[in-house]
Amino acid sequence: MSPKPAARPGGRSARVQQSVHAAVRELQAEQGRGDLTIPQIAARAGVTPSTLYRRWGDLQELLSDVAVERLRPEAPPADHGNLRADLEHWAAAFLEEMSSPAGRSYIHDALAGDPDGSNSGQCSAYAVDQVDTILTRAGQRGEHVPDTDTVMDHVVAPLMYRILFRPGLLDPQYARDLVATVLYRLMPLP
Repeated sequence: MSPKPAARPGGRSARVQQSVHAAVRELQAEQGRGDLTIPQIAARAGVTPSTLYRRWGDLQELLSDVAVERLRPEAPPADHGNLRADLEHWAAAFLEEMSSPAGRSYIHDALAGDPDGSNSGQCSAYAVDQVDTILTRAGQRGEHVPDTDTVMDHVVAPLMYRILFRPGLLDPQYARDLVATVLYRLMPLP
């Protein structure tokens, strides 16, 4: 499979991607994901099916690309004044969003159309950026902070495991407990 061409900001490629993504979202809302076809999406987006095949290869890779975009955070994490509050609020919101029916669907699509791992890497980068923002902000306030990998390995990874494999065991307290474990058991003393 050839690599996806890079979208130029404001260029034709970016406009095509935007119209195709919008078409996928609209059609999914109207008829559900199971009945989508490349020709339907192309017609809605105002492009030819060959454009979609050339850029995305197949329907699953297109759905994966749309899912990765939908998983992108819309804003930086909120500032609640201290590291614990920031991480707890972010982890609980991450859990709620990713474990929702839409979140699970996007995770599934992002991973199913990801033969080279680039989409999962992009999704991970979104979480890393959010965690880095929280940790940097806390460090600037003079707080002792864990490293990003510790938070990813001991907060984000267990959350994703539960979301994907043990969805009956999800609640905001679980997310808060993971944060407490990082801050009070795993961080080296200052």
